[in-house]
Amino acid sequence: MDELINPSVVAQLRRSLTLADPSVDLSSLQSVQDALVGELSQARLRDRVDTVREALLNDLPSDFDAANGLVRDAWGDPAFTGWMLWPVTEFVTASALASGLEEDFDAAMESLALLTQRHTGEFAIRDMIQARPERALEHANSWMRHENEHVRRLASEGTRAYLPWAKRVPWLLEQPRATVDILLAGHQDQSEYVRRSVANHLNDLSRLSPSVTIEVAEHWAQHPGEHTAWVLRHGLRTLNKQGDQAALKLLGFSGDELVIEAPQLSSHMIPWQGEILFQASVTNTGAESANVAIDYNIGFQRANGSISQKTFKLTTKTLAPGEAAHVEKKHSFRPITTRRYYPGKHTIAIQANGRVSDTVSFEMTAAN
Repeated sequence: MDELINPSVVAQLRRSLTLADPSVDLSSLQSVQDALVGELSQARLRDRVDTVREALLNDLPSDFDAANGLVRDAWGDPAFTGWMLWPVTEFVTASALASGLEEDFDAAMESLALLTQRHTGEFAIRDMIQARPERALEHANSWMRHENEHVRRLASEGTRAYLPWAKRVPWLLEQPRATVDILLAGHQDQSEYVRRSVANHLNDLSRLSPSVTIEVAEHWAQHPGEHTAWVLRHGLRTLNKQGDQAALKLLGFSGDELVIEAPQLSSHMIPWQGEILFQASVTNTGAESANVAIDYNIGFQRANGSISQKTFKLTTKTLAPGEAAHVEKKHSFRPITTRRYYPGKHTIAIQANGRVSDTVSFEMTAAN
């Protein structure tokens, strides 16, 4: 991944900028290109992006109009594309914010909308939002009507509260309603690329404000389209796992009269990085059919001795009155990069439509 910014990429960036303005001195960029086969050869991707951006700030004109004009002239080269544009987008935003002029801010946002069509500007836009949030959101809202799917996706992806790899924008965390118009405009987008971003955006919002999330989801449900069901499922996945009753209702789950048995374990002691096998049943004791989302919760031992809960999807069932669903699952504790395991007490419970069974404990032994 780190090699996405490499000497060949920087060399092509130099060629594209030189085509746009043969008089420009790109000595700093040349130094970065050389360093990528030397002292920067082990640098992480984020550090490489920052280094190229700083080189551009050194080499290109300090006047924003001139710098932005050179970048837009470079757009005429079809080879001016791909990962080289990540540091270019951050150069444009840094230059505009250093200027401090509103017209430069607007011009930079327009350049991001252009550059994102060849490589996303979702990371660069974060500084623009933090600097002038209302103005940045005006641009983002207008982009939801743009003909290019990459620009529409930038509006949704760049304004997410918890965008992966990206810096947090405190203003977005404090204003959960700020991006509602983007979400309302995007759930029926013709592009799956945009719809997936909108769904992920809604899921981010559920961590900030479940009530605003449900408000948006209800609006989607009241104005359905061909893809609304999928976007709702994906956008409400966290609230679904948490057993949020409003989310479950929007997702079509029903049935309040459920008997949820505590899981029966194959053993109450498992070896280090072993697996636990369990089975359970959920019975609909109501007078009407029930659509049931069945999950299971694992309480993982933490280093400080506390228990950290995580919910895992199991199955969905439609149960007639009096019908029971019998489930069986094997959960592995083999090593994964996203979780560190600790020996000691763990717990497990079954969850159906947000209601949770009694919890059962088991022990995982220490490593040999």
